[in-house]
Amino acid sequence: MIEECDIKKIKEVTEEFFLKMTMPASNIEASSSFIKGELGGQGLGRESKEIVELDIKSEEPQILIGQGGQTLFEIQRLLRIILNKKMNDVFYLNLDINGYKKKKTEYLRNFAKDMANEAVLEKKEKSFSPMMAYERRIVHLELSKRTDVLTESRGEGPNRHIVIKPK
Repeated sequence: MIEECDIKKIKEVTEEFFLKMTMPASNIEASSSFIKGELGGQGLGRESKEIVELDIKSEEPQILIGQGGQTLFEIQRLLRIILNKKMNDVFYLNLDINGYKKKKTEYLRNFAKDMANEAVLEKKEKSFSPMMAYERRIVHLELSKRTDVLTESRGEGPNRHIVIKPK
């Protein structure tokens, strides 16, 4: 379990990481919690895993976020590897910069609901544009609550996308 002193060390390592990138990060907020293995492609399986949430404020977020969040995803991956080594512990890391992921998640949930409603009304499949795995996961989880539609991922690699089918 991640203690308060561990959270302090995580914040220090994160500050140092961003300073070395010459992209100072301010106002780093960190917290930890447990999640059930609902993060599929993150190597969690079905067991519970500790997650560290890092929220960072930056004056130049677009550089750190990148197109479609790709740079943010890669920074998160690198930072997780560094933190797991320094902390001698394995945990999942969720890095957010200036609330980008929160806003993106909310947008995807609303868009998924709208697309599902259209699919049901028109009684035909609706396809999304290609998305990153974590974005597809958000849509699948959001629409799994509905009984009037099914979702599936189609395509390979960067062309993988979601299709919503009315029941």
